Amino acid sequence: MSPPERREELLAIAAQVFAAQGYNATTVRKIADAAGMLAGSLYYHFDSKESMLDEILSGFLDELWARYDAVLSAGLGPRETLEALVTESFREIDRHLDAVAIYQKEAKHLGAQPHFAYLVESQQKFEKAWLGTLERGVSAKVFRADLDVRLTYRFVRDTVWVAASWYRPGGRHSPEEIARQYLSMVLEGIALRGS
Repeated sequence: MSPPERREELLAIAAQVFAAQGYNATTVRKIADAAGMLAGSLYYHFDSKESMLDEILSGFLDELWARYDAVLSAGLGPRETLEALVTESFREIDRHLDAVAIYQKEAKHLGAQPHFAYLVESQQKFEKAWLGTLERGVSAKVFRADLDVRLTYRFVRDTVWVAASWYRPGGRHSPEEIARQYLSMVLEGIALRGS
């Protein structure tokens, strides 16, 4: 196996261990054991567990933002933008399940460290994108005028990203199908019309 392929394999293993045990409880030895190698051999590929975590999280966020930025610059209406952001979010959960789990558990305390300041910046950018889409929808009369956009943002954010706790890649539903069902519940509700 070539070094870049081995490096990616080791990052995937490290992401699984970080997601399962948490960053602080994870040691280089635990990652090496999961990879079937000596702890010292891991240092051939990475200089620290921090650098592994950094590569996992920054890789996930770089891909997420490439996809979000494409949606946000596509000139879609507010509803279509919201639908596309939700769909891309579920696709990212599918592609980076362990990184999403790590981000959810660790971002708050990691963001206080200078090396991981980009986590705070990403969260601010994320909030701005979603709130902006909701505000645009209210202004365009696509979303209800009485909508509390901040509360709606929190609801949508939390219910989308908590899916990482139960979603399994290759399961019964594709990310796109989950996004469709989710959007139907959020945008249309669950009660029959006239009920």
